[in-house]
Amino acid sequence: MTADRADLAFLGARQLAALVRERTVSPVEITQLYLERIDRLDRDLRAYITVLPDAALETARRAETAVMQGSRVGPLHGVPYAVKDQFDTAGVRTTSGSRIMEHHIPAEDATTIARLNAAGGILLGKLNLTEFALGGTQQFPFGQPRNPWNREHDPGGSSSGSGIAVAAGLCAASLGEDTGGSVRSPASFCGVVGLRPTWSRVSRHGSFPVSWSMDTPGPLSRTVEDAAWLLQVIAGYDPKDPLSSREPVPDYARTLADGARGLRVGIIRELTFGPETDAEVRGAVVEAARSLERLGAVTEEISLRLVPLAGAIFMALADADGAGVHGRWLRTRAADYDQGTRRRLLTASLIPAAIQQRAARARALVRAEMRDALTRHDLLLCPTAHQAAPPIAAARGVITSRHEVAGRFFTRRSYVTPAALAGLPAIAVPCGFTRSGLPIGLQLIARHFDEATLLRAAYAYEQQSEWGRRRPPGTS
Repeated sequence: MTADRADLAFLGARQLAALVRERTVSPVEITQLYLERIDRLDRDLRAYITVLPDAALETARRAETAVMQGSRVGPLHGVPYAVKDQFDTAGVRTTSGSRIMEHHIPAEDATTIARLNAAGGILLGKLNLTEFALGGTQQFPFGQPRNPWNREHDPGGSSSGSGIAVAAGLCAASLGEDTGGSVRSPASFCGVVGLRPTWSRVSRHGSFPVSWSMDTPGPLSRTVEDAAWLLQVIAGYDPKDPLSSREPVPDYARTLADGARGLRVGIIRELTFGPETDAEVRGAVVEAARSLERLGAVTEEISLRLVPLAGAIFMALADADGAGVHGRWLRTRAADYDQGTRRRLLTASLIPAAIQQRAARARALVRAEMRDALTRHDLLLCPTAHQAAPPIAAARGVITSRHEVAGRFFTRRSYVTPAALAGLPAIAVPCGFTRSGLPIGLQLIARHFDEATLLRAAYAYEQQSEWGRRRPPGTS
């Protein structure tokens, strides 16, 4: 593998698409490159559950022919991508990371997959995830996913393979699903960009559900520009998902370079300066806020007193939704679940209706608090996570106190679930590294359907930083 080929593997999706259109690079060459890297690196990283070499190369050959014949091509023509194995793919097994669905082969593509393919994307394979996208999996049935920056550390959240594959150059871009942070957390832990669109902005048809009122597909990519283009492809109303929005989809690329000047940014005090936030994370996020100031944004600290409770509120609602989805299998196939998944779902099945109602009311208060803040500010800013990626072993230790329960299950979720509870768009962007070499993520949150401002600010920050240009050790 030459240095030049490694450089090609780490180009952004839009850059690759441009090279294909210019006939500088062949879709077959790019696809072969990624397949070689998957074969070489993924035995250790375990980003993929299923790889599709034959189908990918056949699609690449057709893409190459189309370019050589001067045919009209889509915005992602010839770009190899991969998807979380939560999304249906016609004729290709879709496991949702569980032995229960190990042999499930859908007859139809999820709407997001159909749109990515129609845009010219080349599907490389299906990516690893926590079982049924719930988080807390103890023994991954298709291999333990590992952080490419340190193999002993967590790659983050349920869309773990989606973060690993982009960070390690095993695809040009990926698709994840974010219920309570499962796009943004792996983006933060793996040092890539992760976008959660406004709830209902993207169709959920063909995506295995967790929580009907919070699930949303979202892209993971190496650049903010790629996230904008991927969102452009997958966004928009879908009659197969009656809850998808009819709100018009703007041209996100058109305003991407408008800069941060004049934007009003509220720095969430409780999440940025609170006692749970690691000092290195706090320092990197504060410096990112200062960078936005230098770019012309106006920042100020604000207090959102309910957001530290968001993790507990989220779990009371989302886990109860998940228990409802899995009710039949819990009665008939409980032993086939991973013990962590089974414990979480069975526990959620016992949540009293009174507690769920209190959580629903609390959610409404969090939503109101977030929306009120966004009447005075264009964006909200905070860390994506309170710490960099923890060791994988940390999630398997014995819990000895209520304080440990809160720390393990609620604290980290309180950084990403406020946007999910409120249905708001949010993005994670690399903003630094710890002294031990682990990525740190900046999170920005915007008003409903205002992904354009979110992407504009993230792009402005990204362009003046070097954090997203680094590569994990051993991946070149």
